Amino acid sequence: NMATVILRRIEVERRTGLSRSAIYGKLKQNRNKPTEFDPTFPKPVRLGSQAVGWVESEIEEWLQKQITKSRAAA
Repeated sequence: NMATVILRRIEVERRTGLSRSAIYGKLKQNRNKPTEFDPTFPKPVRLGSQAVGWVESEIEEWLQKQITKSRAAA
């Protein structure tokens, strides 16, 4: 039984290579930047009134899907 690990934004940036604005761009539809939104990107978990984190396993799963999609396109 593995414990759930929560990653803070800086760690998500490090693991994905995405900037802060790119991460939040993936989470919210913006008609000025429609290509940024990614409905498959994991949603954050509210940890407090001003703190969020992401479930590590969901970030890892998203990364694996990106790798698979990238390799299939090549």
